[in-house]
Amino acid sequence: MIRRLVTVGALTLVIATAALPPLVSSGATISRVSVNVKVTVSPSLSANLPLLRLHFSAPTKARKLPPLITRPALTTKWEQIGPNDVQAVATSALAPLTNYVFRTPNTMSCAKTCSVTAYTSSIASVSTNLVWEAQLLAQLNYLPLNFTPGTPQSTPSEQVNGTFTWAYNLPATLTSLWSVGTNNVVLRAALETFQSQSNLPVTGQADPTTWSDLLTAVDNNHVDPATYDYVSVTEQLPEHLTLYVAGKVKFTTLVNTGIEPVPTELGTFPVYERFLTTTMSGQNPNGTTYHDPDIPWVSYFNGGDALHGFIRASYGFPQSLGCVEMPFASAETVFPYTPIGTLVTVHD
Repeated sequence: MIRRLVTVGALTLVIATAALPPLVSSGATISRVSVNVKVTVSPSLSANLPLLRLHFSAPTKARKLPPLITRPALTTKWEQIGPNDVQAVATSALAPLTNYVFRTPNTMSCAKTCSVTAYTSSIASVSTNLVWEAQLLAQLNYLPLNFTPGTPQSTPSEQVNGTFTWAYNLPATLTSLWSVGTNNVVLRAALETFQSQSNLPVTGQADPTTWSDLLTAVDNNHVDPATYDYVSVTEQLPEHLTLYVAGKVKFTTLVNTGIEPVPTELGTFPVYERFLTTTMSGQNPNGTTYHDPDIPWVSYFNGGDALHGFIRASYGFPQSLGCVEMPFASAETVFPYTPIGTLVTVHD
């Protein structure tokens, strides 16, 4: 309290006043901290793993960070995994067989939020997602399996957990070759059929163009209009072929397989080339050559081995030079059910 004397005319007054504190700025000064960043990026990305991790030279909160910059664009979020560590996870689907460029902080200036003062770029690729590939091909009916989603999908093509079940009662010569998440011949053949029907190069590998077309086909419900067909050839005497259409036996016929030293190889193979008629040439076991024009209803499935018509006096035992021969009428019946990608199993 401060007292002072004031004279007014003949009177002297004592006036008391309170001392005022000095003015203080309403905004406190916040110091900024310079932070160095170490980036760890996996060379191969997976939908189930973090995209990258950042280690900071000082404790840093994930909520202070600016969004991760990616090319192609991805929706991501930061997760705190330690006082000085965060990781980025994708909240949108990774595109298989795609290279992603991540623009990540190199140094930052942090206070209430962090601003990046220098960036660094990292590149990582996404490998083939075989489970998602199987899901899409099953949804399109190119696989002989049904896919049942375990959780709701925001779009029909979204990858979700689910279960695969056989759509048909097919023989073990085929079903034993299938397992989820492996690049098995059943999956490759289904993809080859899709590529062939979509006028894409038939490689059996899901390149970026194939992935884009797969996603579009599922979202637009462009399912395979054909049945799922399968050909089984047994070398047990009498040798015969069985054609399965949508899981049921459609047709059987006697056939001839290869003699030594060019037997028909055992195994399961997808049809890769077809001809209404063609000329076959080669060398006989005795060293002479052959040149047979107008061979009808030809479906190549393994190197020079093909299903086709050929005139013989009889059928049901080895006579060919590797091919699966059958009467002309039988070959004509089978041919419409062996488009590119149809699996042919030769077994004993």
